[in-house]
Amino acid sequence: MLFQIFDSKKECAYLYKQEQLYFKKISKDLTKTWSYSELLVDKEVEYAQLYCQNKTLDEVCPEHLRETWEKVNRKLKAFYRAIAEVGLNLSDFCLHELVSKSFLIDYGNVKNQICDYVFRRYKKPENYDYLLSLTKVLTEIKNKKLKINSTALNDQLYKFKTRQFINKVKHMAPYIIYDAHKTKTGRLSTKNSFPILTMDKLYRKILEPNNDWFLELDYNAAELRVMLALLNKEQPQEDLHKWNLKNVYRDIGTREEAKKRIFAWLYNPKSKDYLSNRAYNREELLEKYWDGTSVKTYFDRKIEADEHHALNYTIQSTAADLFLRQMIKIWEKLQDRKSYVAFCLHDSLVIDFSEEDMDILKELKKIFKDTDLGQFKVNVSVGKNYGKMRKLSI
Repeated sequence: MLFQIFDSKKECAYLYKQEQLYFKKISKDLTKTWSYSELLVDKEVEYAQLYCQNKTLDEVCPEHLRETWEKVNRKLKAFYRAIAEVGLNLSDFCLHELVSKSFLIDYGNVKNQICDYVFRRYKKPENYDYLLSLTKVLTEIKNKKLKINSTALNDQLYKFKTRQFINKVKHMAPYIIYDAHKTKTGRLSTKNSFPILTMDKLYRKILEPNNDWFLELDYNAAELRVMLALLNKEQPQEDLHKWNLKNVYRDIGTREEAKKRIFAWLYNPKSKDYLSNRAYNREELLEKYWDGTSVKTYFDRKIEADEHHALNYTIQSTAADLFLRQMIKIWEKLQDRKSYVAFCLHDSLVIDFSEEDMDILKELKKIFKDTDLGQFKVNVSVGKNYGKMRKLSI
C-alpha cells in the first residue's frame, strides 16, 4: 500500500494513506512511498525515489498530474516562505503543526499518485539494495548534529579568511548533507551543508566528537591500490608510495616525489613515463573497461567518457564505490552501538567513537580492510578533535 511521511522527526510521525492522516501508525501493510526516512529504518518498504535514480518529484511527475502537483507545490513553498518570514525554525516544529490538515491530504494524495506512476514505469535498479543501504547511512549522518567549537580557531583570528570561515559556520546548520547522485563517478558531494569536503585542513580542529574521540579509517593510496587490483596485481602491505619509490623508481628521489610522479603520469594520457607504465599498464585497463565511448566499471557503473577521461573515471569511480560499500559495512557493524559514522572525506571514514566500544576496534579495521578488490592497507588515527589526529597501531 502506498503512503507518505511528512516529517522525519520521530515526534512528528504523521503519515498519509488512502485519503486519511494517521499518527505513528506505520503498519506492515505500508509498503511503498517516495523517499526513505529514519522512521522506516527497520521496515520493508520500497522507495520510488531510488527506482528513478534520485530524480525529483518535478522531474518524474507525469503530464496528467502536472497541474495538480504544481498547485500543491506552490502552496508548500508559500508555507515555507511564511514560516521563514515569521522567524520560525522548521527543525523545531512538526510540519503538521504549521500547515492545514486538508493541505497535507492533498499533498499526500498527489505524491502517492506520482509514486504509483514511478513504480509502474521505472524498472527497479539492479543495485537497489546498495542504493538503499547508502541512503540509510547518509540519512543518519545528515541527522547527527556536529559538535562545533569555534574557539578552537582563536589562535588564527588575525587571519581574515579564518574570521570569514567562522562567520560562515555560525550561520549554517551544524549538519553534513551528502549527495550520492550529483557526480559522474559516484563520489559524494555536498550542498547547503557544513563544508566538510572543501574545508581547509587548518580549520578541522573546529570539529569535536560527541562521544570520546574521533576514529579515522583511511586507505593508503586508495586509487593506486584500485588500479593494482583491477590489473590483478598483489597489494603491497606497506606504504604504497614508499613501495613505488623502491620498486618502480629505483630509489631515485623521495616518497613525496614518487607520489607526485605516479599521479602526474596516471591521469595524463600523454605522459610517457617508462618506469610508471612498466609497473601499471594503463592500456590494459582501458581495453578492459572502456569501449571507446563509455566506461563500465567493476561495480557496473556506466559513464560516458572520451579517451582523455576514461582512465580517470574508471579508477576514481571504482575507488568511490568500493569506499562507500566499506562505509556501509562499518555502519552496519555499529548498529545498536554508541559509536556512529560521523562523516567521510573521499577515502577516509571518521567515526564518532565511544570508549565503551573498544571491544570492536580491531574488527572495525579488519572490516574496512577487507574490500571487494582484496585487502587494502588501512591507516588508523584517533583524536579529541578532527584537526589533531595521531596514528594508532592496532
